[in-house]
Amino acid sequence: MNLILLGPPNAGKGTQAKKLYADFHIPQISTGDILRKAVADGTELGKVAGPLMASGQYVPDDVVIGIVEERLKQPDVAKGFVLDGFPRTPGQADALDRMLARLGKQLDAVISLEVPHAKLVERGSGRRVCPADGSVYHVFQSPPKRAGYCDKCGTGLVQRPDDMPDVIEKRLQKYDAETAPLKAFYDKKGILKSVDGVGSPEGIYEEIKAAAGKG
Repeated sequence: MNLILLGPPNAGKGTQAKKLYADFHIPQISTGDILRKAVADGTELGKVAGPLMASGQYVPDDVVIGIVEERLKQPDVAKGFVLDGFPRTPGQADALDRMLARLGKQLDAVISLEVPHAKLVERGSGRRVCPADGSVYHVFQSPPKRAGYCDKCGTGLVQRPDDMPDVIEKRLQKYDAETAPLKAFYDKKGILKSVDGVGSPEGIYEEIKAAAGKG
């Protein structure tokens, strides 16, 4: 089962990809996670990507496409994959089609999570992360027991630069301009499925499974 989870920043793609992995053992390939790790590790890629991500800009296509292709060659994607955060533009989608053809793979479904703009800003700007162990909290939905501090290790929580409200707004504007056309791209191919991304994570997951033909 080869899927794309399509949706704007903070639509819940990562949460749902983890549920798909738990049930079907198909790995989540999150370009955002890969890039953030590169920034944290101080790699050459991270040095290029860091300033762009902190200001709400996208990393160049050739860099991201190379990352994804290397990841899709790994043995753990033999049963399938869930792409999260890629492709972002019709140009990247074309490149993905060519890449999958080279690798002897094809997409089964593209699932678009639909979430109102205001909800996306609230979700992202409320997120807090523990820099020590990576635990994630939300000031409204899942706050720590002691405000501002990690439940597990007591380290002070931080707000990622790309979770600042003004950066989220920029990313949503870019999404509307550049990524939303992907829905038309994949609708023409007959593999686009739309799912309401507001509600309980479990209920949304059931809809995703049904859309992917696994309900």
